[in-house]
Amino acid sequence: MASSQLKTGSRADATAAGGFRAVAPVLALCWLSVFFDGMDVNIYGAVMPYMLKDHGLGLTTGVAGTIGSWTTFGMLIGALVAGSVTDWLGRRPLLTVSVLLFSTGSAVCALANGVTMFGAGRFLAGLGLGGLMPLCLAMVMEFAPKGKVALATGVLMTSYHSGGMAATGLGLSIAPSHGWRWVFAAGAAPALVAVPLLLRFLPESPAALLAGGRRAAADAVADRYGLARPVAPEERATGARGRWESILALFGPGFRWATPLLWAASFCGLLLVYGVSTWLPQLMRASGYGLTDSVTFLLVVNAGGIVGMLFAGRIADRFGPARISGLFFAFTAVGVLLLNSHLPLAATYVMVGVTGVWLFSAQTMVYAAANAIYSSDKRATGLGWVTGVGRFGAVVGPSLAGSLVAGGRQDLGFTAFAVAGVLGAVLVTLAQFAARIGARRPVVAAAV
Repeated sequence: MASSQLKTGSRADATAAGGFRAVAPVLALCWLSVFFDGMDVNIYGAVMPYMLKDHGLGLTTGVAGTIGSWTTFGMLIGALVAGSVTDWLGRRPLLTVSVLLFSTGSAVCALANGVTMFGAGRFLAGLGLGGLMPLCLAMVMEFAPKGKVALATGVLMTSYHSGGMAATGLGLSIAPSHGWRWVFAAGAAPALVAVPLLLRFLPESPAALLAGGRRAAADAVADRYGLARPVAPEERATGARGRWESILALFGPGFRWATPLLWAASFCGLLLVYGVSTWLPQLMRASGYGLTDSVTFLLVVNAGGIVGMLFAGRIADRFGPARISGLFFAFTAVGVLLLNSHLPLAATYVMVGVTGVWLFSAQTMVYAAANAIYSSDKRATGLGWVTGVGRFGAVVGPSLAGSLVAGGRQDLGFTAFAVAGVLGAVLVTLAQFAARIGARRPVVAAAV
């Protein structure tokens, strides 16, 4: 307990020198990386209506849902691996490899001669996409000034939705005239744009440098960016045993119940995020809306996501990320139910945008809640596993919605998303409560 308090105190004192300027270079590079992440994830949903018309590819609605789940299964593996080895291999090398992986996966999809090759490309892309998100979150949270972590997280995640809007724009402008393959070809651009910038300008995490035994380098980076010098955690084993112990520590005193509750909340959030990102155009088209409007809804929901990230980040720093996450999950449940009410077209556009405000912010504030709950020596591993286990929801969401659409029951897709919203609200609220109870117990034991 004393050790974690010391680390928290040291981090709290790092309001030094740079303020928000300290995180700006890291935030800018991670923003660019997550922009391409969001573009890659949303490309599939944006071009799916056009792919279903390409009979040479052999894609059906049922297979489309399965491939969406392959992508998110790759994300699950990527997130768990990255979160478990980042302190040993470093954040910057893993982040660079992640970008290369999902760029290569998009190139494979563009060249696919059938659904098997296309699915393999999406799985490969998923490995990179899954590893990238927890790494960028951990980097931005580490470099963010005190009291601005949720805001910095929200700003970072606006990039995901900007990428989603870019994917929709590419789908609307390129796919009708040039075909869906050229949209995936554009997804290979990150390897040419982001990777050189990451290698040249992204600093390594001081915590990762210290974990690798590079004390002088860790202190130098911390001093350069106005951060507190990292404090070495208690001695732990190295190699596979050390990685296993870092995972078990997430169930140690103070985190025993909060960890599984955060995992379950992330499951619900990512079921919503990836279910909606993959299937919103097709769900709305099956509900009677035109093709152009159905694809444009994906752009509108991501625009709402950008507004929500900035709004949620500000109020979460004031009222607490878990509280805001729970509230936004509840609002999301109401919003997706209203999308199934066959409102007039103008009202539907408004409702889609408003739902985007709540939906994506709810999940992002789960990450901010994890940052607030875990001590600094557990944060990277904790975030990796919150995002990684949550990917099971990302696997279930596209597959579930795809099977419902294939069976002509798209109305139940909206209902399933609403249930996920209600459960997410309950779970993230309980996680905060469990963390507070767990934090008090060691103090009581010491007094006795």
